[in-house]
Amino acid sequence: MRHVLAAATLAVSATACVSTATPDTEPKGVVVDPISWGPCTDIVRPDGEPPARQEPGVRCGKLTVPLDYDNPDLGTIDLALIKIAATDQSRRLGSLVFNFGGPGGSGVDTLAQAAKMFDTLRTRYDLVSFDPRGVDRSSGVRCGSNADMDAYVELNTLPPTQKTREAGRAANQRFAELCKRDASRLLPYIGTGNTARDMDRLRAALGDAKLNYLGMSYGTQLGAVYATKYPNKVGRVVLDAPLDPSVTFRQRTLAQTRGFQQAYESFLKDCVKEGCELGDTVKAADANVMRLMYKLVDKPLRVGNRRLTQGLASTGLAAALYSEGAWPFLETALAQADKGRGDALIYLADSYTGRSKDGTYTTQMSSFPAITCVDSAERPDEGELTRTWKEAIKISPLFGSEGAGGICTSWPVAGNNEARKVNAKGSAPILVVGGKGDPATPYQWAPSLTRQLGNATLLTYEGQGHGSYSSGNKCIQSMVNSFLLKGKVPNQDVACAAA
Repeated sequence: MRHVLAAATLAVSATACVSTATPDTEPKGVVVDPISWGPCTDIVRPDGEPPARQEPGVRCGKLTVPLDYDNPDLGTIDLALIKIAATDQSRRLGSLVFNFGGPGGSGVDTLAQAAKMFDTLRTRYDLVSFDPRGVDRSSGVRCGSNADMDAYVELNTLPPTQKTREAGRAANQRFAELCKRDASRLLPYIGTGNTARDMDRLRAALGDAKLNYLGMSYGTQLGAVYATKYPNKVGRVVLDAPLDPSVTFRQRTLAQTRGFQQAYESFLKDCVKEGCELGDTVKAADANVMRLMYKLVDKPLRVGNRRLTQGLASTGLAAALYSEGAWPFLETALAQADKGRGDALIYLADSYTGRSKDGTYTTQMSSFPAITCVDSAERPDEGELTRTWKEAIKISPLFGSEGAGGICTSWPVAGNNEARKVNAKGSAPILVVGGKGDPATPYQWAPSLTRQLGNATLLTYEGQGHGSYSSGNKCIQSMVNSFLLKGKVPNQDVACAAA
C-alpha cells in the first residue's frame, strides 16, 4: 500500500489568458551559489517512517535564494534539494527537475519514495527535486499546533446544510488567523512566480543551459509559469495532469467536484464488477457508503487515541480516488469502517493530510492555501461562495460540501494573477499529458492549457487516476520517455488507451 500511495502522491488539490509581461532574463551580475551535496538524513516513507538505508547515488543539498527578488535586502531562504545520479554517466543528458504537485508537496520526500518509477529516465538524467519555498524543509509554512491541525482536518462536511457550511467557514477563518500569527513574514513571497524564479536559479546551479522538467498536477502550473518567464531556457518539458491556471474559483470548484464524483462512480462500478463488499449494485454500494458517512457524523469511530470522523473518512475516500491502484484498498477500508474498524480509512486520510504516526504534520495542509491564495487575486464574496456551494452539492453532496470553502476569502495577504497568465510561445516544444478519468485535474483543463501555452502538444490517457505517467500505462510512459530522452514530440491528438 505504501507504493500505491507513493504513486498517488505524484498528484497529494481552468477562455485563455495571454500574458503581456516581458519574460524574465537572467540578472546580470547575479552569482548563483554552488550546491553543496551531502547525505540525506531526514527522508521519510509514505507511512511516516524513515528509510532503512540510503540508496547509493542519492544526495541532498540546499540552494540559497532571495526571499523577495525585488527587494534582496529582506534576506534569503534555503531550498532543500535531492539528487539521484544518472546510472549511465557517460551518456548523461543533464538534470531532470521534478515537481510532484500539491501545491505544497515535498519534492525531496516524493522523489526518494517514487524514484523506481523513473528508472528509465535515470539512465541518462540526474533526477532532481526540491521542496519549494514555503514547503517543509524550505522555510515551510506552519499554522498552529498539531492539535490545531487535527481539529481542522477532522471537521465534518456533511450534512450539506448551511449550519455545516458555517462551521467550515469559521474553521477556515481560524486557520487563516493562525497562519497570519505564525507565518506572516513568509506569506507574501510564497507564490508560484517566485518559485519559478527559484527554479531558474536551480537550473543555473546545476550547470544546465536549459531546464528539463517533469511537472505533475500543480507542477504543471509551475512549469507553465517558468516557460512563460524563461522561454529561451526551456529544454524538454512535460506537464502531466495539468491545471488550467485561468479558471475562476467557481469553475475550479465545480469541475473538481464533478471529477471526484465521476471517479467515485467509476470506483463503485469497478467494485461491483469484481464482487463488492459494499453492495451488489452500484446503487446499493453508494447507499451503504453514504449511510456510513452519515453514521460517522454522529458517532465517530475510535482508532487508538484518535477518532475517525466523517470529515476524515471523506478525505480518506478522496485520497484513494487519486489512483486506480488504491481502489481495492479503499473497498476494504470502507467495509471495515462499516463494521467498526476505522484504522484503514484514517491511514488513507493521513496520507493526504501529511500526518505521521507520532501526530506531527508536514506543511502540506498549510503550504497549499499559502501558495494557492497568493496565486490569485480573486477573493469570492459571500454571494459567490453561496452560489458555488449550492451548485456543487447538486453535483455531489459528498464532495461538493468540501470544495466550496473559499479559504482565500479569509487569507491574510493579497494575491496576484501572475501565475494565472501563461504563454510560452518561442520556447522549445512542450508536452502536455491529460487523463480522461482524472478526478483532481479534469481532462478539459489539458486542452485548455495546451492552447494557452501556444507551442504544446497534447497527449491523452483514456484511463483513470490523477497523473498519467504514474498510472504505469506503457503507452504513456513510452511516449513521455521518448520525448525526454530523444526529443521526439508525439503527433498531435495522439491518445493512449487504458491497459
